[in-house]
Amino acid sequence: MKVAAVRDRITVMTTPDAPNSASDAPAKKAPAKDPWDLPDVSGLTVGVLGGTGDQGRGLAYRLARAGQKVIIGSRAAERAQTAARELGGAELGIEGADNAECSRRSDIVIVAVPWDGHAKTLDSLREELSGKLVIDCVNPLGFDKKGAYALTPEEGSAAEQAAALLPDSRVTAAFHHLSAVLLQDPDVEQIDTDVMVLGESRADTDLVQALAARIPGMRGVFAGRLRNAHQVESLVANLISVNRRYKAHAGLRVTDV
Repeated sequence: MKVAAVRDRITVMTTPDAPNSASDAPAKKAPAKDPWDLPDVSGLTVGVLGGTGDQGRGLAYRLARAGQKVIIGSRAAERAQTAARELGGAELGIEGADNAECSRRSDIVIVAVPWDGHAKTLDSLREELSGKLVIDCVNPLGFDKKGAYALTPEEGSAAEQAAALLPDSRVTAAFHHLSAVLLQDPDVEQIDTDVMVLGESRADTDLVQALAARIPGMRGVFAGRLRNAHQVESLVANLISVNRRYKAHAGLRVTDV
């Protein structure tokens, strides 16, 4: 019995599946990346397509106020340049250009155009947006006498439509739930809200989170891949109802993160 026990023990120790030296020991896993260790985006130029609309103007103003170089885009360069001057112009680091030039000159491009012009605008800028990090913040909504309600694009969401139209761009989704009123109010020092960020690449969503964090009070929180964008976009209909009932400019906070 003793011989058999020794023989069995030797067999276990020399089996090919068992490490028999320090070099055979399983490698230790690298420590998990700190989710709040985000890149420096301060030197990047941000373009805002639809920058003459309320949401686009607000985002352009807040980012420029935080020190980001911003280019407002519009179908007409003159409209974009007028909006840029009204928001502070060169003194605040904001320029205006047509959509194509805005896209070409920007490192990151925020899409803040009306939903009914979303597909046409992006399709016309496919070449200019090639290789760019694109942040879609468009909310497909309808309105009737009962209030706002979510629309469901054929692709599933505005962000997924953008990804389909821009196969050579890195499409993400963020900045859906921000109050244009608060964004444009110069007396509001910080925007106390979280930004849900969605995308296919961690490197890209980290950049978007870092951009959101440039705005005082704001925080970018990863919220999944683009296939989850529909419910994030749709939630704006609920926030509109909240704001109407309580006469507020409600945003979102994610707890325990």
